Amino acid sequence: MSAQKKKKNAKATFKVDGVCMMCKKRIEKAALSTKGVKYAVWNVKSHDLSLIFDERKVDLKAIKQRVAKVGHDTKEIKATTEDYDNLHPCCKYREEEVREDHKK
Repeated sequence: MSAQKKKKNAKATFKVDGVCMMCKKRIEKAALSTKGVKYAVWNVKSHDLSLIFDERKVDLKAIKQRVAKVGHDTKEIKATTEDYDNLHPCCKYREEEVREDHKK
């Protein structure tokens, strides 16, 4: 039984909650500061975080944990209340009113 070969330039995309350009900057910075992540772009409209990363150095769970640590939820890993509360008021994506404001 052979382990699947880990790719040097693996690609992945997953959803990250957020609402604005400040969120974009924070999410991308968190992903890129994770060892092994080479490329990270978060789309404000689709909420997709597109990555290129070295599977030999990092896995998706570690990247999602880093994103959650700066206050942003993914499907698998939610930010702690404390980390979420540290977000700028404009970035409180869990609040309906904030999400609606960003749709305008």
